[in-house]
This record gives sequence, C-alpha cells and structure tokens, in this order.
Amino acid sequence: MQDKERKFKNEAQDTPELKEKVVTINRVAKTVKGGRTMRFSVLAVVGDENGHVGCGTGKAAEIPDAVRKALEDAKKNMVTVPLAGTTIPHEVIGTYGAGEVLLRPAGPGTGVIAGACARAVIELAGIKDIRTKSLRSNNPRNVVTATIQGLASLKNADDVAALRGKNAKDLLS
Repeated sequence: MQDKERKFKNEAQDTPELKEKVVTINRVAKTVKGGRTMRFSVLAVVGDENGHVGCGTGKAAEIPDAVRKALEDAKKNMVTVPLAGTTIPHEVIGTYGAGEVLLRPAGPGTGVIAGACARAVIELAGIKDIRTKSLRSNNPRNVVTATIQGLASLKNADDVAALRGKNAKDLLS
C-alpha cells in the first residue's frame, strides 16, 4: 500500500508546474426557435516557462466551464521550444490560416516586444528577449497558433548538425 502512495507522490513531483493565461473570451449566439442561446468560446495558453507551451480552445454555456475545457485542450497540444539562452536560435516566420507572425531573436535586455496574443505564448514558453511582428491576420486564434507553429519549427545547431551527420562545432565555424 505504501509503495503505491509513493509512486503517486513521485509522479506528482515529476510533472512541471504549468502556468495558464486566458487570451480571449468570446460570446457567441445561436438563434433557435425559442430565441438566442448564448455560449462562450475561450482561447487559452499554458506553459512551464522552460521551453514547453501549448494552446487550446473550449466552448460552453458558462465561462468557467469553457476556460476549464480550453486549458485541458491546451495541455494536450504542448510543443517543445528550443531556446538559445534567453532568446530563440534564429529568425522564423510562423503561419496558420491567414495568420503570419515574424519571430526574431534579440539581444539580452531587449525584453518581449510582441502583441498581446503572441506575448502570452512567448512569455509562457520562457523566452525573455525577442522581437515579433504580426504580419497578416490579427485574429487571436490565428496569431496564437501561428506563434506556436513558428516556435515549434525552430532548430538548435545540435539538431541541424545531427541531421547532416556532422558536429555542431563544424557547422558554426
């Protein structure tokens, strides 16, 4: 009996502490025979501020239920972001639908220069210095998903060297 209790305690300690942010809450209405039925649609982002981030959506008749569903969905859609110190390894453009987000590395002390939707993703990913620009759509869902797609497509020098069958030192010199 004690072994099972210890196992559960260890599993609880192994899971990272996730922080959560609600990006948007949107009230949507459906017109039916008896009138309009209101529901709430929520876009949320979760991350551990150490290179793991995800986003999700939820819809329900009450806001707390929609937020809970969005957070559960975000935890299922986590991606790993390679970091280079406090910034990203290289410049990248993330796209999703009509959304396009330019992500550029920045020097130490620059901070997070980003719009509200991209900022939520970047801060929860643990990036401290970055410059971003939303190029096309300003729809929050498109911007958040494009930012996550861009961060997920980043590669470290070690990853590129492994793909080419070389050492990272050979690539950088």
